[in-house]
Amino acid sequence: MAYFDVFNGDADGICALQQLRLIEPREATLVTGVKRDIGLLARVQANPGDEVTVLDISLDRNRGALLGLLERRVRVRYFDHHFPGAIPEHPGLDVHIETLPHKGTSLLVDDFLGGRCRAWAVVGTFGDNFEAAARRAAGPLGLDEAQLAALRELGVCLNYNAYGARLEDLYLAPDELFRRLRPYAEPFAFIAADPAFRTLRAGYTDDMARAQVLKPELAGDRHALYILPAEPWARRVSGLLANQLARTSAQRAHALLTRLPTGGFVVSVRAPTAIGTGADALCRRFPTGGGRRAAAGIDYLPDDSYGEFVRQFMVAF
Repeated sequence: MAYFDVFNGDADGICALQQLRLIEPREATLVTGVKRDIGLLARVQANPGDEVTVLDISLDRNRGALLGLLERRVRVRYFDHHFPGAIPEHPGLDVHIETLPHKGTSLLVDDFLGGRCRAWAVVGTFGDNFEAAARRAAGPLGLDEAQLAALRELGVCLNYNAYGARLEDLYLAPDELFRRLRPYAEPFAFIAADPAFRTLRAGYTDDMARAQVLKPELAGDRHALYILPAEPWARRVSGLLANQLARTSAQRAHALLTRLPTGGFVVSVRAPTAIGTGADALCRRFPTGGGRRAAAGIDYLPDDSYGEFVRQFMVAF
C-alpha cells in the first residue's frame, strides 16, 4: 500500500497536513505546488488499495481525477472549505467539507482531531486571513497577545510563501516547507529554531514595503482595483496585500491584477469583510476562476478580458 498527501501549498493546506501527520504519522508521497496550483489530484499515480489524503483544494476543480481514483479502488479522505459542487457518494470517499465563510481547512482538521494540535490550526487560520476565527480557536490555549502575534506572523509568512506563478517565485517549495515544519510539535519551537522562518519574514517585509507605494487604478466607496507589475515580488505579495486591504477597508471589495510576463493577469479578489461573500461567484464567471466566498481568484485572465472583468467586478460590488 502507498500513501499520498495532496495539499495546497499555502498556510491553510500546510498547517492542516501538519496537524494530521503529528497525530497520524506516516511517510507519504507529497503532491503540492504554488497556491493557485489547484488541479493536483491528476498528478497522483495511485493503485488499488492505496490511500490519498486531500487538503485544501477544490473538489469541483479535481472532480474528474477524484472519480478516476475512486474507480481504481483508491481510498480518498478529503478535507476542504472551497466550493465543491456536487459531492460524489462512494464507499471509498471520506468527505470533510464545509463552506462556512470563516472556517478553513485547518479548522476542519482541528475538529477531526479534537483540537490536539490546536496551535497549528490557529497558525493556518491566521494565514488564511480568518483573524476573528483564529483568535476564537486560540482561546482555550491561554496565549497572551505576544504569543498570538507570533502565531499570526508565522501564518502570514507561510501563506506569503505560496504566492507565485511558479515554484521559482517562492523562497521555499511547499513540500520542502512542510518537511521543515514536520519535526515541530509546536509552532513556537519552529519560530525559535528554524532559519526558514527568518528567511520568510525578511522576504515578506521587503516585498510588502514595495507594495505600499501602489495606487489603485480604480477606486470608489465600494470597490478598489490595483494592477501589479510582472515582477516576482508582486506575484509573491499579491494575496497578502489583498488580505491587508480587505482588513483595513471593510466596506470595500478589492481586486488585485498581477501582470504575467507572457501577457494577461493573475487575479486576487476579496469581498468586503463586512459582507464576506461574493468573491467566488464573481471569479467563477471566468475560465480558471474559483475560490471561496470571501476570497477567490482567477489563475489566468487574458488582456482582452480585462474590460469585462472590471465591468463584472463593479456590478458584483
